[in-house]
Amino acid sequence: MLDLKNKYLFTSESVTEGHPDKMADQISDAILDGIYEKDPYGRVAVETLVATGMVMVAGQITTSCYIDIPKIVRQTIRDIGYTRAKYGFDGDTCAVLTSIDEQSKDIDQGVSKSQEVKETEKEKNDMETTGAGDQGMMFGYACRETPELMPLPITLAHKLTYRLAEARKKKIIPYLRPDGKSQVTVEYENGDPKRVEAIVIAAQHHPDIPYETIKKDIKEKVINYIVPKQYLDENTKYFINATGRFAIGGPQADTGLTGRKIIVDTYGGVGSHGGGCFSGKDPTKVDRSGSYMSRYIAKNIVAAGLADKCEIQIAYAIGVARPVSIMIDTFGTEKIPQSKILEIIKKNFDLRPEAIIRHLELRRPIFRKTASYGHFGREDEDFTWEKTDKADILKEQAGL
Repeated sequence: MLDLKNKYLFTSESVTEGHPDKMADQISDAILDGIYEKDPYGRVAVETLVATGMVMVAGQITTSCYIDIPKIVRQTIRDIGYTRAKYGFDGDTCAVLTSIDEQSKDIDQGVSKSQEVKETEKEKNDMETTGAGDQGMMFGYACRETPELMPLPITLAHKLTYRLAEARKKKIIPYLRPDGKSQVTVEYENGDPKRVEAIVIAAQHHPDIPYETIKKDIKEKVINYIVPKQYLDENTKYFINATGRFAIGGPQADTGLTGRKIIVDTYGGVGSHGGGCFSGKDPTKVDRSGSYMSRYIAKNIVAAGLADKCEIQIAYAIGVARPVSIMIDTFGTEKIPQSKILEIIKKNFDLRPEAIIRHLELRRPIFRKTASYGHFGREDEDFTWEKTDKADILKEQAGL
């Protein structure tokens, strides 16, 4: 974890929903949502690849329902904005290939409850009978740099790419096309963000628009609209479509694959990452649910005032309900001993997969919208892991 003193620079990036990797993430999560609308106990682990004129969906799905995967793929692409071949992709005419198997029975035997029992009976079953869907370690992080309790660089980067998409869809900048990226470099002093050193924007556009027009519009209608003035000064550097042209974009310019933007999805490089991606995985896969729970714990600890920065690591063994380890690091910002914070965590948060799924209400079709602009730091009632509803009780137990 970066915890430097004095002055230093830190950079995070984000990408728009039209970036090829994010297209793949959204397609994978749209398939998960399609199943969860009909079968909230379905098992899903799907990967998507997008390339010129083609989408490939592969993975394992075990479900009692039927979904039309090509239809979901095409609708997702259209919603993103790829509706004409001249944009670099067309949801109506692209090829859609699938290769889907059932979940391995070797994995299933360590994860499943009986699928024959009624819903009311499921609730009565011991949650220890649902094991983790895989081994691995998951991290959660929170800090006081922003109201969202997120690091400032990734927060600004996400807001910039979201604004790019908004400017395109609302025709604020009508010549923009779906692909795009942002990057924000923040200068810190003694661990606190002081100013923005550099902003990088790459925005796909209509080929006939002059570069100076693009540069002016992005600066005025995207950057100045999003970045607070107190972080900008005469020394802030701007790099807008730095090659001079970005007319060819989307899968025509770059192959996209599920899970290739895991740092964009989380904390922008601040803190640690266990390596597993989120999209296309149902929440019995602790890569997803464990990471959401880790964020929930870390955010409540910071919101409660137990520490100004907090990172949580949880690790699991496949088929085993209880985590094999829990780690906390507050980087010297803790208000009570870390050992006491760990005791409070164990007392207030049930980290068995089924308990996580129930507490965060994860058996719902809410995942496609997580697949763009970050899984954390978002104001959305469906992002239950962003709630700070445990903060008061944690503060009371800490004696603060």
